[in-house]
Amino acid sequence: MYKSAADRTTYPKTETGGGDMSEIEQINEPNAQAVQGQLRDASELGGVTTDDGAHVIHALTVIGQVEGHYQLPSDNKTTRYEHLIPLLVAVEESRTVEGLLILLNTVGGDIEAGLALAELIAGMSKPTVSLVLGGGHSIGVPLAVAADRSFIVPSATMTIHPVRMTGLVLGVPQAFTYFQKMQARITRFVTEHSHISPQRFTELSLNTDELTTDVGTVLEGEEAVALGLIDEVGSLSAALSALRGLIEQEKR
Repeated sequence: MYKSAADRTTYPKTETGGGDMSEIEQINEPNAQAVQGQLRDASELGGVTTDDGAHVIHALTVIGQVEGHYQLPSDNKTTRYEHLIPLLVAVEESRTVEGLLILLNTVGGDIEAGLALAELIAGMSKPTVSLVLGGGHSIGVPLAVAADRSFIVPSATMTIHPVRMTGLVLGVPQAFTYFQKMQARITRFVTEHSHISPQRFTELSLNTDELTTDVGTVLEGEEAVALGLIDEVGSLSAALSALRGLIEQEKR
């Protein structure tokens, strides 16, 4: 699902003469250096910035479980949202990075943390493309559809299921109302950023015929595309090609 050029935020460019920085650029230079430093540090979190001579692209990974307000055990592979939030801001503010590639292989995780990251990605002015590798389960679904264009490899799967929580939950009407409202937030976000209808997404979430000990649906790559959840089946080269195309479209 493409964002139109009118939906993107544009910033005025400063003119320079004789190769010297303008006064505004000189003032902003320390901030620009700080942004570039954050992008360099992203390599420790599984991110990388590439430059093929024509396009500067930053790739970030969402791997394992999305960690939210509670720290998971050290033997869990996690992606911490407090690491990705400043990184997404740095990509948005960078004067060199032109597009963002999100690589997903996640089992899901904290709902509010996942939705926060998805909202940030959806609100970026720079072109974004997501690629589901291995799995994009649970809260990984909103993260996958948050990009301007989404891809999934044929062997990847995506699990759609209702909101659930671990630990003690009191069996009172307020608890069920809370679950319903949170599920509505997820359904609304996914259906607004993909081509699947709210009715069909809810049907897949409440399916009782597929999972042995749970309700929900597991979709393979081509099924996710056929249902309108993901835009295309493709791997890294297809996702990068689409992102370069969006960057060129933005420049025009």
